[in-house]
Amino acid sequence: MSLGDDALVCNFSRCRARLSGFAWVTACSHVFCDQHGSGEFSRSPALCPACRSALAGKLDIVRTQLCPSEEYKAMVLAGLKPELVLDIAARALAFWTYQIHQERMYQEYSYNKAEGRLRQMEKVYTQQIQGKDLEVSNSRGEVSTLKKLLEEYKTKYGEICEKLLERNRQYQRLQGLYDSLRLRSMALAGEGEGPAAGYGLTAGPSGKFPGAESPPRGATAGGDFCFRPSFFGSPGPERAGNFFNFSPAEERDQLAAAATGHGFTLKRV
Repeated sequence: MSLGDDALVCNFSRCRARLSGFAWVTACSHVFCDQHGSGEFSRSPALCPACRSALAGKLDIVRTQLCPSEEYKAMVLAGLKPELVLDIAARALAFWTYQIHQERMYQEYSYNKAEGRLRQMEKVYTQQIQGKDLEVSNSRGEVSTLKKLLEEYKTKYGEICEKLLERNRQYQRLQGLYDSLRLRSMALAGEGEGPAAGYGLTAGPSGKFPGAESPPRGATAGGDFCFRPSFFGSPGPERAGNFFNFSPAEERDQLAAAATGHGFTLKRV
């Protein structure tokens, strides 16, 4: 605010509006808008809303027009001595200077208060940002740990899959050996050597075959895998002929050894 400004500011704390039209001027050098001046000074005794000074004098409160007409300006000081005119002008300038100084002090106070609040908010937000950065860092560490754990689980899963495939291959080889022996027994039975004795594979301690969730084909209620005559998956004549060159006792020994090596038990049924 400067001396060239053509408007004052209402000194009421909750107003601070620029004055125009009529204003209320007090002997304690404060000025108020027409709305708040009329409301505050209608009480008795009148008190200045800005400094709480008592305004009991007749001329302690004056309602004045801020933009008077030309006729008023021509007549208001007419007939007064020059020293009176200068004295009135000096007091009017002092009032204006005080208002400028007061407004400047208020603006500086508001600025300092806002700056203090800004510094406080910056401090709070800085702490919050640091806390969030710490949380992000911890989250990244947890993600890194979980990624390593996932890689370990993937490795273990791959190893288990390889072992499962290997057990399935062993089981398939054992199944092929059994089919060959079964064909041999059926052939001997057909040649009149008596009824062929069947053999069964008993599952290991777990009660399940490796790589199989459901009971295999031909399983009994007690958990014993009993081989039944089947013509699916039987080897060809060339492969089956290789097993016809040894006795049934040797066949049983070979089948028992193969079953024991893979975790099974050979059982007569």
